[in-house]
Amino acid sequence: MVRVLFFASARESVGHAEEDFDVGGHSVGSIKTVLVERYPALAPVLARSRLAMGHHFVQHDDATVPDGAVLAVIPPVAGG
Repeated sequence: MVRVLFFASARESVGHAEEDFDVGGHSVGSIKTVLVERYPALAPVLARSRLAMGHHFVQHDDATVPDGAVLAVIPPVAGG
């Protein structure tokens, strides 16, 4: 099980802040595919977003997401 946290416009696209997925052991890229299949409106946001696992940004879509991980979808922000 992997918990995915959605922030800002990603949260608005899916309609909630977090969700658990049974995708532990899959790559970041395959999890992105699952997210877009479930939430097509997330696709343009996800294309511009960074994903973080633990306290680090994920650098490659082929990175493995272990069971029990928390993956955060962090869209770009502006302002300040």
